[in-house]
Amino acid sequence: MLLRAIINSIESVAPRSAQCEWDNSGMQVGDTERDIESVLLATDITEAVVNESIVCGCQLIVSHHPLLFRGLKQVCGQTPQARVVEQAIRHNIAIYSAHTSLDSVVGGVNTKLAELLGIENSRILVPNDSDSRFGLGVIGRLAEPMSYEAFIGRVKETLKTTYVRYTEPAKAQVQTIALCGGAGAEFIETAIEQGADVYLTADCKYHEMQDAAGRIGLVDIDHWVSECHARVILKNIIEPLGVKCIISKADQTPVRVLI
Repeated sequence: MLLRAIINSIESVAPRSAQCEWDNSGMQVGDTERDIESVLLATDITEAVVNESIVCGCQLIVSHHPLLFRGLKQVCGQTPQARVVEQAIRHNIAIYSAHTSLDSVVGGVNTKLAELLGIENSRILVPNDSDSRFGLGVIGRLAEPMSYEAFIGRVKETLKTTYVRYTEPAKAQVQTIALCGGAGAEFIETAIEQGADVYLTADCKYHEMQDAAGRIGLVDIDHWVSECHARVILKNIIEPLGVKCIISKADQTPVRVLI
């Protein structure tokens, strides 16, 4: 299967036009006209992930987070990103990333996260100004109200997250849930304005949590955990093309928590 055809399939679901203007979804390394027999799927592109692709004989890595956000001025091994580029080129491994292009579409990362947590009839929380079909975060409702503590327990058990940080909610029973995989603290006020009882995201700062306390149940989880299911979404897009897909075992959250 030509890499170009795999990219076309991904972008039929997650077009690059849906990505945020600051993002760098798309090809990171490699030639789109080469043949691909097997693909390694990862959240992050690390040296360990590239080494795994070499061992597994994968000609392509498809990730959620882009390897390159900013231009590299030197490719001489001084940074992890530069070393990955060198390693990938040396072993003829192509890299493609679907980041906010996959976050921003219905059926993408945020929709899937909502489904995992039992949130129904979700809609986009923050529609794109130029195209309302796309946008970040979702908001929906649980089938039945439940206690805030029970919902937090569901988050920990379902997502197997290494930690859950949370604030006091506005009310003990919750049903309307908003969320944004990855770092989405900028949308806390939007979630409150739209009537959410709970807002789940990652990478919240202390003062953001302080400001939210008592106004909304703010639930903060590991960034990687909030988006790692992107790999399954990508597998479901690519595998029907007849290309072997492997979900990376080396791809793990870098965060360690002492309990």
